[in-house]
Amino acid sequence: MTATEVIAALAPLVPGASYEEVPSVDFATIYVAPDRLVETCRVLRDADALQFSTIIEITAADYLPRQPRFEVVYHLLSIARRARLRLKVRVDDGATLPTVQGVWKGAGWPEREVWDMFGIVFDGHPDLRRLLMPEDWDGHPARKDYPVQIRKGAQTYEPLEVSENEFRANIERDRVKRTH
Repeated sequence: MTATEVIAALAPLVPGASYEEVPSVDFATIYVAPDRLVETCRVLRDADALQFSTIIEITAADYLPRQPRFEVVYHLLSIARRARLRLKVRVDDGATLPTVQGVWKGAGWPEREVWDMFGIVFDGHPDLRRLLMPEDWDGHPARKDYPVQIRKGAQTYEPLEVSENEFRANIERDRVKRTH
């Protein structure tokens, strides 16, 4: 299935949406506007001519200093049509995208990964928190302006189980046991 065929099938089913074909060496690739993303994804999944029932991956690319800065990339699979589709959405720095978890439940974790690495927020995501980096990590490491040389000290998250006086008493007790 070519990008032209996908756009021809989408256009009458998503009135007012505009799509842009992207040259690609492997499989069909199209751009969609952020405000038409969820509606387009529902049609891609549900339309008999398309049947992209599986989301394979969500990732992003940072094109700093270009504006819009980011592209979020969705890889879709139509098992019934034996076709793949790459759906791209241009996103400005600080802008948000709607979550597609309502269309494909499997989109939750990949959206979390994109947020964690790039800082792109997915509106309506029920659990948007760190996935790969520690919860207290500052910044988003896949951004091109992220500082490469980072020095971060080790941090512990467990509260002390004993008070300072109990700790000193335990040390003294252990020292006495070793000397006798």
